[in-house]
Amino acid sequence: MRATIIYDNTAWDKRLTPDWGFACLVEAHGRKVLFDTGAKGHILMANMQQLSIEPADIDAVVISHDHWDHTGGMDAFLADRPVDLYIPASCRTMRDQAIVIHDSAEIYDNIFSTGELRRIEQSLVVKTDNGVVVIAGCSHAGVTTILTEAREIAPVTTLIGGLHGFSDFPALAGLTRICPTHCTRHIQEIKNIFPEKYIAGGAGRVIEV
Repeated sequence: MRATIIYDNTAWDKRLTPDWGFACLVEAHGRKVLFDTGAKGHILMANMQQLSIEPADIDAVVISHDHWDHTGGMDAFLADRPVDLYIPASCRTMRDQAIVIHDSAEIYDNIFSTGELRRIEQSLVVKTDNGVVVIAGCSHAGVTTILTEAREIAPVTTLIGGLHGFSDFPALAGLTRICPTHCTRHIQEIKNIFPEKYIAGGAGRVIEV
C-alpha cells in the first residue's frame, strides 16, 4: 500500500503548495482512492500535477466529513474526472451525486470505510499483509473510536492523517507507524513520545506499508 499526501498545512516536497486542509492518494490492491480534496481546487490540482498523479487514473473519492478544508477541492477534481464519490451520511456536499455511507462498508477488496462514526466522520481502512492502515481526515469522532472500529478488520499498524486535539497518547502505543498531519495539535508530543514510530507529514510525503 502506498499513501501520498497531496494537500496538507506543510509541504514535505518543496515544489508543492501548502495550505490548511487535507487530501491523500491511497494506492492499494490495484485501486487508487483520493481521500479528501483539501480546501482549494487549484492547489489540489496543481499539487497533483507536480506529483505526476493523473486524475484519470483515480477510481473513487472518499470524503471524511463535510468541512470546507476537506471538500473544497471536490468540484475542481470531479469536473476533471467524474468518479464514484463516497460521503458520510451527515455530509450535504454533492449529496445527489454520491454514495452515502452510514455503516462500515467494503468499498473495494480490502479497502473499507469505518462507516460514519458519531454522526460526523468516516475514515478509510486498508488491509495489507503488514496489518491495517487507517487514514483519517480530522478524527472528530475520536482517534480511539476510529482505531477500535478499524480493529474489527485486523490489527492496526499505521495511522495517517489529522488527529485534532487528541492527547491520549498511550492509545497509540500498539502502532508501528504514526503520521500526524493537518489539524493535529500535538505533533511535537507524538514525535517526542514515539520517535521510532513517528513519520513527518506534509504535502508530497509518501508512506509505503
